[in-house]
Amino acid sequence: MVLHEITAARADVLARIALAAKGAGRDAASVQLVAVSKVQPDERIAAMLATGQRVFGENRVQEAEARWQPRRAAGLDVELRLIGPLQSNKAREAVALFDVIETLDRTKLAAALADASAKAGRAPRLYVQVNTGEEAQKAGVAPIDADAFIASVRRDYGFAIEGLMCIPPAEEPAGPHFALLAKIAARNGIAKLSMGMSADYETAVMFGATSVRVGSALFGMISGSAVSNVL
Repeated sequence: MVLHEITAARADVLARIALAAKGAGRDAASVQLVAVSKVQPDERIAAMLATGQRVFGENRVQEAEARWQPRRAAGLDVELRLIGPLQSNKAREAVALFDVIETLDRTKLAAALADASAKAGRAPRLYVQVNTGEEAQKAGVAPIDADAFIASVRRDYGFAIEGLMCIPPAEEPAGPHFALLAKIAARNGIAKLSMGMSADYETAVMFGATSVRVGSALFGMISGSAVSNVL
């Protein structure tokens, strides 16, 4: 039953992505679906894997380690993306686990990631998080500071910034925030845009998202320890 629900939900999301891409004159293959697996029960993760989904987003390093290290040790090939705020003292663990870190937003973290990458002999692909709504409670570089920050981490740490990421304010239309992120990316020569979640991923695709981070629309809503079937 769970596999059937997850399969149907994923097919629906992919179809909506394809329709939005077509409407924007884009190839649907240019948009990557990132399944946000944070706090999901194991049976739903297993069902999502059974659909062929291989790109997952996680918010916390420790939770992701517990979920994915045993699977990787067993030979599972997945791409893991950190989409939640990262503390500098967790840089070593994040570098060891994640293929992509989407939440670079300050110099101290850049230094920690550079040091951890050098010691580990591997470097995750990096996105800069931009706080497009300039919300005090959210991580991310202010839009006015984004150009200078991108230039500094390229110059001082030799980072090749793959993309930009944002989380628009929940109470505002997402489109203007996606447009702003795309504008910042374009003037800095950055091709990848991680934007759009369950409520607005179709809008994000229309504004140029190259990856969308979808959780509840794929897995269902979680209430306490129970998982609702409302998608």
